[in-house]
Amino acid sequence: MNPPGSFYAATAVALGGGIGSLLRYMVGRWMTQLVGPQAMMTFPWATLTVNVTGSMAMGMLMAWLARHGQEGEQYRLLIGVGLLGGFTTFSSFSLELMVLIERGQAGQAFVYGAVSVLAGLSALYIGLIVMRIAQ
Repeated sequence: MNPPGSFYAATAVALGGGIGSLLRYMVGRWMTQLVGPQAMMTFPWATLTVNVTGSMAMGMLMAWLARHGQEGEQYRLLIGVGLLGGFTTFSSFSLELMVLIERGQAGQAFVYGAVSVLAGLSALYIGLIVMRIAQ
C-alpha cells in the first residue's frame, strides 16, 4: 500500500484532531460529574485521565503499527497524530521519551524529559507575566 498523499494526510490529522479535542472536552465534563466540581478545582483529574489513557492508547497503537509497517500509516496519521494529538500531546511526549530509552539513550531521555517539563513550565510562567504586565 502506498503512503497517503499530503491532502489525505492533512485531512486525516485534522479529522482525528477534531475528534480527539472533542473527546478531551467530554472527559472533562464526565470527570466533573464523576468527582464533582469541588474535586476538579483541587486536582486536575481530567488532565491526568487523558494523559494516562492517551499514553496507553499511543503505546497500543505503536505496538500495532510495528507489526503492520507502512500499511498502517493512515492509522498513525488519523489516530496517533490526529486523535491522540488532539486528545493529549502528553502521549506523543511519552512515546518520544520511551523511544529514546529503548534506543539506549537514557541520558538524552532524561534531558528531553527534564527540559520539556522545566522549559514548558517556564514558558507558561513567562507568558503569564507578559500578559499581566500588558494589562
